[in-house]
Amino acid sequence: MLMEVSVSLLKMLIESSWLTVQLMTEEQKKLHEKVELIRVKFLRLVHRLGHSPEDTVVAQVLYRLSLAEGIRSGRQTGRAYSLESAKMKALLLEQDGNADLDFACNILVLGKSGVGKSATINSIFGVEKSPTNAFKQETTSVKEIVGTVEGVKIRVLDTPGLRASGTDQASSRRILASIKKYTKSCPPDIVLYVDRMDTLTRDQNDLPLLRTITSTLGSSIWFNAIVALTHAASAPPDGPSGSPLSYEVFVAQRSHAVQQSIRLAAGDMRLMNPVALVENHPSCRRNKEGQKVLPNGLSWRPQMLLLCYSSKILSEANSLLKLQDPSPGKLFGLRLRPPPLPFLLSSLLQSRAHPKLQSDQHGDNEDSDIDLDDLSDADQGEQEDEYDQLPPFKPLKKSQIAKLTKEQRRAYFDEYDYRVKLLQKKQWKEELRRLKEMKNRQKGFEDDFGHADMVEDFDQDNSPATVPVPLPDMVLPPSFDCDTPTYRYRFLEPTSQFLARPVLDTHGWDHDCGYDGVSLEESLAVAGRFPAVLSAQVTKDKKEFSIHLDSSVSAKHGENGSTLAGFDVQAVGKQLAYVLRGETKFKMLKKNRATGGFSVTFLGETIATGLKFEDQVSIGKQVNLVASTGAVRAQGYTAHGANLEVRLRDKDYPISQALATLGLSLMSWHGDLALGANLQSQFSIGRNSKMAVRVGLNNKRTGQITVRTSTSEQLQLALVGIIPIAISIFRSMKPGESTVLVIPVE
Repeated sequence: MLMEVSVSLLKMLIESSWLTVQLMTEEQKKLHEKVELIRVKFLRLVHRLGHSPEDTVVAQVLYRLSLAEGIRSGRQTGRAYSLESAKMKALLLEQDGNADLDFACNILVLGKSGVGKSATINSIFGVEKSPTNAFKQETTSVKEIVGTVEGVKIRVLDTPGLRASGTDQASSRRILASIKKYTKSCPPDIVLYVDRMDTLTRDQNDLPLLRTITSTLGSSIWFNAIVALTHAASAPPDGPSGSPLSYEVFVAQRSHAVQQSIRLAAGDMRLMNPVALVENHPSCRRNKEGQKVLPNGLSWRPQMLLLCYSSKILSEANSLLKLQDPSPGKLFGLRLRPPPLPFLLSSLLQSRAHPKLQSDQHGDNEDSDIDLDDLSDADQGEQEDEYDQLPPFKPLKKSQIAKLTKEQRRAYFDEYDYRVKLLQKKQWKEELRRLKEMKNRQKGFEDDFGHADMVEDFDQDNSPATVPVPLPDMVLPPSFDCDTPTYRYRFLEPTSQFLARPVLDTHGWDHDCGYDGVSLEESLAVAGRFPAVLSAQVTKDKKEFSIHLDSSVSAKHGENGSTLAGFDVQAVGKQLAYVLRGETKFKMLKKNRATGGFSVTFLGETIATGLKFEDQVSIGKQVNLVASTGAVRAQGYTAHGANLEVRLRDKDYPISQALATLGLSLMSWHGDLALGANLQSQFSIGRNSKMAVRVGLNNKRTGQITVRTSTSEQLQLALVGIIPIAISIFRSMKPGESTVLVIPVE
């Protein structure tokens, strides 16, 4: 009766998923059938181990298989129908009993002497396959042990015990060399690293041995490694309070200690090797089925075999779907490592200034925030003589200011600031007028001679430029004399644009100097006509090394456009990304500039291509809008993004430094939509204090608030120091709230 119901249910599930399969292409159908065979095989293994498909590990593996199939095929099949169909197929095949299970597992066992490697192997097979001895080492060479466990062929490589002492690493290295030679003909699917549960130590005494294993067998040996802790039924030790620890805390502490040692030895803190608990003592408590159980009531043997089978199944799926290697040590993580397209897209959407020749530094250009045409004749005449018409003003000394009343002191400083502001406006207008005259003169020369290079041969008076003649060297006294100022004021002005400076990180690891890198910059002209900029930054600390190279060269297209070509090298994780980029800017209207660009990124074996479009519009003299959008594509993945930035300046900018910027960003990547908002504002507080506020928020309900202040008044500095104290009091009153406030004070 049960068989008839199962067959009927299977028919219904097959018919339900048949419609979904019919919508697939031929390639997707073949891929789905192969993944379905792996899924059925895994469910049959789960059934033989006595686990349920709803088990946490089982459900996670099934989910990863379905997710990997959907990503590889480009569409999500009926996951529920496929899973239920696979469950029924596996159940029918197991009930039939005649269907062969094409599955085998090779396990390499590593560990120190006396931790119970051979005893664990005997427990896996249920019979004594490897001799054990409590007083001497029985395994002296690599041995291959083959057996069948519930219809599954298992091949175990038993190895001699290793030594953890640093002085015994030569012996361990010889043993590991023999293991490496043996595994070339019989590569393992799983590495079982065995250690003891009852070894109570918090220092990394095993670190020399783990590093020897990593250097001899390679860091990839830990990618599919499972940590087996023997003597798992040992009584937990006493905790800091004097009472015994709970069993869960005991297991967590010991597991973390071994995992942390493996991370340090492999040099990768992302490693998270799963842990299997083992108890081989004959007196271990057993359940009704005769299986050895741990103090937490779980049977350890089926659980460890499930971890081994799961890793082998995912390896088969990775080979079938041709996915990349997994994140190290992440047993049930997908071997999918898509390129960091959001990072590449953010770099592409950044606005870049085009390099300029030294002769063009004074002129108007497409990157400048200053439009010389804004300086009309009315603006030149307006308030031109206002500063000169002011009555005489005598600055007071500090002692005289101290004698003034509060109202007199305020009136004096108001008058003083007003005069300084008028003087700065006058100087700024004179500078703009000079730049505009030079631009008009240069344009007139270009109209007369037909080429901008001819301008360099004439000076401002329309006469041939003078030939620079170096001054003769100054006569220096024969020896240094502090009374002779010749040495004191003598220096040579460099003509090179090369600049080298250290990279300062006050919060870095080196607290003595704070320097963790060097930055190099060079500006030059290619063939005397094409400006180029080369900048490189190299940073190095005790753990990480990074390099960033940014080079670009530009060519002008008249007065309204220029083209830029660049080559960048930057560190992305532990890889170097090589970026070829180019863009062209055109001044469409008087207040509008448009940009189109592309990028080609080489990251390992991945090639990512991107396109972007940017438009900048000025509204009056105070509002500036910048909108950009683009996309980056690689390996079938595409990231889309858009940015919008609104800048509001004070009407007296740059005399007044008040500036506010609102930025909005949107990015779509891998089915996820990220939204972000950024607000920055800088303004003056009184005469001697300035403040900059930055607020960032995103749709993940996270953000940051940064307040930066600078003041020359000691009283204000003291008041700013009260803010962190107020935040601490607020946190103590509301411990559930999480707030991060960064307040640098200069």
